[in-house]
Amino acid sequence: MKKIYHLGSCSTCQRILKELEPLDGVQLQEIKSEAITPEQLEQMAALSGSYESLFSRRAMLFRQRGLHEKELSEKDYKELILEHYTFLKRPVVLVGDKIFVGNAKKTVEAAKEALH
Repeated sequence: MKKIYHLGSCSTCQRILKELEPLDGVQLQEIKSEAITPEQLEQMAALSGSYESLFSRRAMLFRQRGLHEKELSEKDYKELILEHYTFLKRPVVLVGDKIFVGNAKKTVEAAKEALH
């Protein structure tokens, strides 16, 4: 299975999707219009090793809610990601049993290699 979770309004996600083309046989899920399910998040966490690795500290809500001053547990990360799509570090690229999370250059290159 090849799947990419992304945010359509995010210019970084748009740039990375272009970089990963061609996207033949890749299922795209726009996380704002089609929220991630608890099952999808559990699958991502199983592949990445933790909910924290999927959590974006860059989300504006992270500071607005004062979360940067709190000690968050795995359960907190899971609930926050399910509660609001901006807490998911993106894009998330799934290729078989491999996962690539975020927009770091090395991560995007590895995802590109796995997709093609």
